[in-house]
Order: sequence, then structure tokens, then C-alpha cells
Amino acid sequence: MAYAYRVYDQQGVYFVTFTVHQWVDVFTRRAYSDILLENLRYCQQHKGLKIYVIIVT
Repeated sequence: MAYAYRVYDQQGVYFVTFTVHQWVDVFTRRAYSDILLENLRYCQQHKGLKIYVIIVT
């Protein structure tokens, strides 16, 4: 599945959504959230990932 979706326009903005296997509580367990954040930081530093956060109230 890693090659099912490719980014062709490196300057484009993309909406990404995730699913969690067996509803693992990723954001309430520190160990899981640390792994997720570590990987996002890696992609920011080494792959040019930019993250935009939209907060809807």
C-alpha cells in the first residue's frame, strides 16, 4: 500500500487522514503519541514536510 498514493506536485498542499488499527488509543498513551510525533518531526527535518493545523471551534 505504500505506493498506492504518490505526491506528484511537490509544491502542492495535500489533505492527509489516518486510520488506527483496532482503535488503538494513539493520542491518550504517551508512548504511542511520542512515536507518532518523532516520525512527523523526522519527515519535517529530512523530507521537507510542512504541517498546517486548522482548529475548528
